Amino acid sequence: MRVAGATLESPRAREEEALHSQASRDSAVRFYRPELDVLRFMAFMFVFVAHRNDLAPFGRKEHPWLYAISQIGVYGVPVFFLLSAFLITELLERERVMTGGIQVRAFYVRRILRIWPLYFLVFFGLVFLNNFLPGAGADSATKWLFFMLFAGNWYITFHGWIEYPVNPMWSLSVEEQFYIVIPFLALLGRRALVAVNLAVLVVSYGVIIYYAQGFTPTSGFSGQWTNSFVQFQFFAGGMLLALLLRGRQPDWHIAVRVGLLALAVALWLVAFLVFGIKADFPRSTVAQSLAGWPLVLAGAALMLISLLGTPRRFLPTPLIYLGRISYGLYLIHIFFFWLVYDQFKPQLTEAADALGIGGWRDHFGALVAFAATVFFASLLYRGFEEPFLRVKRRFTFVRSRD
Repeated sequence: MRVAGATLESPRAREEEALHSQASRDSAVRFYRPELDVLRFMAFMFVFVAHRNDLAPFGRKEHPWLYAISQIGVYGVPVFFLLSAFLITELLERERVMTGGIQVRAFYVRRILRIWPLYFLVFFGLVFLNNFLPGAGADSATKWLFFMLFAGNWYITFHGWIEYPVNPMWSLSVEEQFYIVIPFLALLGRRALVAVNLAVLVVSYGVIIYYAQGFTPTSGFSGQWTNSFVQFQFFAGGMLLALLLRGRQPDWHIAVRVGLLALAVALWLVAFLVFGIKADFPRSTVAQSLAGWPLVLAGAALMLISLLGTPRRFLPTPLIYLGRISYGLYLIHIFFFWLVYDQFKPQLTEAADALGIGGWRDHFGALVAFAATVFFASLLYRGFEEPFLRVKRRFTFVRSRD
C-alpha cells in the first residue's frame, strides 16, 4: 500500500530486491563461460586439420570427405575472430554498467599482456631457430618489421605466404588492428555501434566483390584471405551478436545444440564445395562470393550460439583446459607439423615402419605433432603466459579467463 506518496514494502520484498541487485552486480563483475573455451579448442582443431593437409594431404579421390573437412578447416580462424569480438564487446558492456564508462588505457594494457608476450616469444624464437633450421622463421628484416608492427597480414596479402611456421601469425595482426579501434567503438551508443558494424559488413563485402571481379596483386597470389577488410566481417558479426543477445544465453536441449553444430559444418561445406570459398587462390565469381562468404559467417555464428549456455555437465574438463591454452596451441602447432612432415620425414617413415603402421604414417605424424603441441603449449602457459595473466588481472574490471 502507499502512504504519503511512498511505497511500503514487506521485509521479504526488500530482501528479494537486495538479492536481485547483488546478483546483477555479481553478473556485471564476472563473465566466464567454460563452453567458450571448448569452442576455442574446436576452432583450433579445424585449423589443425587444415594445416595437416598442407604437408600431408588427404587424397581427394580416396578420402573426399576428409579432404573437404580439411579444406573448411581454415574457417576456424573466423571463429576465433567472431568469438574474440563477441567476448570483448560483452566484457566492455559489462564494464560500462559497473563503472559508468570504459577505461581505454586499461583495455590496451590487458590486450598487450594477453597477446604480445607469447606472440613475440614465438616469432623471435622461430627467427633464432632459422639459423639452425632454415625455413623455421622469418628470414628478412622487412618481414620482422611488418610482424613486429602487427601488419604481417598485409605483407602476406601483397607478397604471398612466407616461411611455413610463421604463416598463422598473420591472424594476430588482424586481431591487433581490431583491438586498436574497439574500445572507441564501444564508447558509442548501441544504435551507433550497430550502424558502424553494419557499415563494416558493407565494406567487407565491397572488398570481396573487388577480389571476385579479378583483382590479383603483381605476385599472382590472391591475398583475399589475409586482407583485414575481408576478415573484419567476422569481428562485426561477433559484436552484433553480443549486442543482440545482451548477455542472454540460449537454454536449449543438448540435441538441439548438436544439431546446430552439424548445421554450421554443413554451411561451411556448402560454402567450399558449391561456392568455392577458399583460403588460397579463390576462384569464386561475384555471385558465388556473395552467397558463400555469408555462409562462412553464419556457420561461425551458429557454432558460438550452439555452445553458449551449454550446461557444465556436457563440457569435458580436458577440452576446457585445451581451450584455455589454445593461444599457444595455435601459435606453435604448425612448427611441429613442419618438423614432422618436412624436416624429419625420413625418421617419421622409419618410426611408422618399425611400429608396423607404415600405411598410417601420415596419421601417426599428426598424432606426434598434436602431442608435442599440447605438451609445449602447456609448458608455455604455466611457465610463461600465467605470470603475465596475473598482472593483467590488476587492470581487469570484469573478471574473465579471456
